[in-house]
Amino acid sequence: MAESLPLEMVTYILSFLPLSDQKEASLVSRAWYCAAQIALREASVQYNIPVSSASLPAIKSLGLRGITCISLTNLDGSPASLQVLRSVTHHLGPHLQSLCLGGGSPTEASFVALILGCPALRILDLSGCNSLFTSGMLLAQPETAQQVQQALSGLRELSLASLRDLADLSFNRLSSCAPCLERLSLAYCHLTFQLGPAWGTIGPQDSSPSQLSFRNLLRFLKERAGRLHALDLSGTGLPPEALRALGQVAGLQLQELSLHSCRDLSTEAVAALCHQQPGLTSLDLSGCSELADGAVLAVSRGLRHLRRLSLRKLQRLTDAGCSALGGLCELQSLDLAECCLVRGRELAQSLGSVCAAPPPLASLSLAYCSSLKDASVLSLIPGLDPRLRVLDLSSCVALTNQTLQAICTYLTRLSVLRLAWCKELGDWGLLGLGEPIQAPSQEPQVLQFPQLRQLSLSLLPALTDKALVAVAKGCPSLERLALSHCSLLSDQGWAQAASSWPRLQHLNLSSCSQLTEQTLDSVGQACRQLRMVDVAMCPGISIASVRRFQAQLPEVICIQSRFVGGADLTLTL
Repeated sequence: MAESLPLEMVTYILSFLPLSDQKEASLVSRAWYCAAQIALREASVQYNIPVSSASLPAIKSLGLRGITCISLTNLDGSPASLQVLRSVTHHLGPHLQSLCLGGGSPTEASFVALILGCPALRILDLSGCNSLFTSGMLLAQPETAQQVQQALSGLRELSLASLRDLADLSFNRLSSCAPCLERLSLAYCHLTFQLGPAWGTIGPQDSSPSQLSFRNLLRFLKERAGRLHALDLSGTGLPPEALRALGQVAGLQLQELSLHSCRDLSTEAVAALCHQQPGLTSLDLSGCSELADGAVLAVSRGLRHLRRLSLRKLQRLTDAGCSALGGLCELQSLDLAECCLVRGRELAQSLGSVCAAPPPLASLSLAYCSSLKDASVLSLIPGLDPRLRVLDLSSCVALTNQTLQAICTYLTRLSVLRLAWCKELGDWGLLGLGEPIQAPSQEPQVLQFPQLRQLSLSLLPALTDKALVAVAKGCPSLERLALSHCSLLSDQGWAQAASSWPRLQHLNLSSCSQLTEQTLDSVGQACRQLRMVDVAMCPGISIASVRRFQAQLPEVICIQSRFVGGADLTLTL
């Protein structure tokens, strides 16, 4: 029946499946293989290619499949790198749309040759590629710059993050080759700020040959105001005066702005930004340590269409600030991790009190909010949108089994759940029971998360084999599982649980002191899709058993096995 469906319909159906299921579906038949490849291309899945002569056949194969998004790792000026770059240009270049060279050290000549062979690029990531900017001569030749401009005429997104040697002249040369840029990242670049009214009247002579200046960036923003809509200045030390100057650039209508770790920003500057840029739909103020409740109030009043908000690590934020979040009726992602003064009561009230319906949250992080108590979270959970997909309560140490049971009752569509170091959680919560003293005869009602893909239960000292088996039966779709430092888990538990997780790809069992090579055998036989395994500091697992496991599953690309077999850590200190 499925074979008779048109290719377009099969592709559409497969597009609703997670990546791992699309890969499995591609093995059904040739028609499904073709449909899966189309679905993967449309989803812009990025393929990571290590720079090695061994990668050459894979590059050719990716070219035949029309892959459009790749990342090259360990790139340098070696002959092997040059060979890989030539292969990428030949097999992938004509249709390549997204290219990441992050952290590599390509030569200027090889970079230019690669770009000239990729005329369809839409996304270019040069984060950490300092070798391109050290000399200050990249694209200094007008003829070369003109050719690169033709190749990058369709570029929409450019990341220049973490470049210590980026200067005004290099930035100007490269950005002028991409006239259609819509998104720019300068995160963690060293920006210089000369404060004063001269910001508004900058001349060409202000460009610095050796530094990246805010004056020059402001000039760029004025030139591109009509097109640029996403900007990342995280970790640049942006002062309040600079944020005000940025927000009032004529014609600039930002949709996304990231200011992570700009620690000098003030509440007044954020309020001015919200007034100047009301069209923002994504704002990251994480780690802006001077901000407090007033900044959140300004965001709530000024940015009515905000969809993603990160306030992680605002240690001055209190419940009073959270009370304003209910005004963000379109909010889809909220990050309040490490806001240690947030207790949750006002947050629970605000998320359902202002709007006719609660914000359509798909992701919520309250990790490391150590002041959270059961009462607040129990009030919060029923008011959350039932379509919530990601919930992070890691290290909320006061939460108990009552919270876990509420999660199991109301948030059944979760795909990611993190409960690491919620140390009061135990078997009774995971089994869906009351405490043993209260309900000793109650039958187990195993938690059911059929769509759950990622689960973290690390550092739960009371977690036993019984709960492990319950989780395995109730969460059969897991792809990532973290159970590090769960010292009560044994080989017997894994012998029963492993068969329930055929999709498992990432498994962390580090510091599980009772496990032996029998667990590796159980996992190796049942979890054939594993790619990464961590058994570090497991005294019952030997290096020899790790090597046998690797031979049994050659597809596993990373096994963390430091200090296995009871190795003496003092020898390495």
